[in-house]
Amino acid sequence: MNKLKITTAVCMLLIPVAVLIIFMRVRDTAVIKAEDPIKIGVVIYRGDDAFISSLAVSLDKEAKAVEEEVGRKIIMNIADAKNSQGSENAQVDAFISGKYDVICVNMVDRTVASSIINKAKEADIPVVFFNREPVEEDLLIWDKTFYVGTDAKEAGTMEGQIVADAYLENPDKIDKNKDGRIQYVIMEGEEVHQDSLIRTEYSCKTIANAGIEMQRLARGVGNWMRSPAYEQMLLWLDAFGDSIEVVISNNDEMAMGIIEALKEHNMLKGGPLIVGIDGGKDAIEEIRMGNMEGTVVNDADGQAYTIVKIAWAMAEGKDPEEEVPELNGKYAYIPHYTITRKDIR
Repeated sequence: MNKLKITTAVCMLLIPVAVLIIFMRVRDTAVIKAEDPIKIGVVIYRGDDAFISSLAVSLDKEAKAVEEEVGRKIIMNIADAKNSQGSENAQVDAFISGKYDVICVNMVDRTVASSIINKAKEADIPVVFFNREPVEEDLLIWDKTFYVGTDAKEAGTMEGQIVADAYLENPDKIDKNKDGRIQYVIMEGEEVHQDSLIRTEYSCKTIANAGIEMQRLARGVGNWMRSPAYEQMLLWLDAFGDSIEVVISNNDEMAMGIIEALKEHNMLKGGPLIVGIDGGKDAIEEIRMGNMEGTVVNDADGQAYTIVKIAWAMAEGKDPEEEVPELNGKYAYIPHYTITRKDIR
């Protein structure tokens, strides 16, 4: 009987210890789970696009910055769709199969985002679109979809203002034939890209609203790339020569191709005024050398930080609007700013 009492007493003493051990193990498991890395899958539409390439670098850099800020490891995997919507769909499927926490997508074709959203919704994986804005109806399919980019109207307006300011300061320098009008050509990014269409519209509208008469000599499509813009500019120079007074480019990379063509014709110095958008390093150097009037900076770091911060918030189950001040509903537009020759003289 005494042995039975002792055994019972020992058991009673051990029960709290066992409970404590179980609690500690559960707590340790919770800590480990909380420290599991956040997996973010990113698909870019094409890696040889100069701005998208810089944005991809910024995404990796800002992921590390957010990781330090929030105290949780972030793993980011970036895939290149090489301008193929089929490849992009397959890459998204791979991220879904890999149970990524969030998928970030730079659409090849912005009009078909619904198929990606529906797949992600079924897997309960949030999606952050960037740079190429899906149509609004697609974003409304699910409450865990967002878009990060810039306001194309703002970019076009600022680009046009660079031209207007330069003209109003010294009309004779730009209006070489003294006819009271600007003879210009415009290099557009893509035929149906919404940013390209809007940048073109508002750059020209801003110049006209400043009271400056304009005559368009030609328009071309350079697909955001240097080489096609170079080839197109060579054709324009053959057709119009020094009659071209202003070149408006939808982005800096195409402006670099335009500058190469002008150099080849020995027409860079004293040639047409050139403006672009993105704030690329090459463009800033050309501005510094006086070969380009200015650029509108497309803030890659700011966009990347916002993309990662939204992804982190969704992975943590937080309200992204409370964590990301730039986010308004489903949209976060990062402001532009300009750099002109006056800024870097």
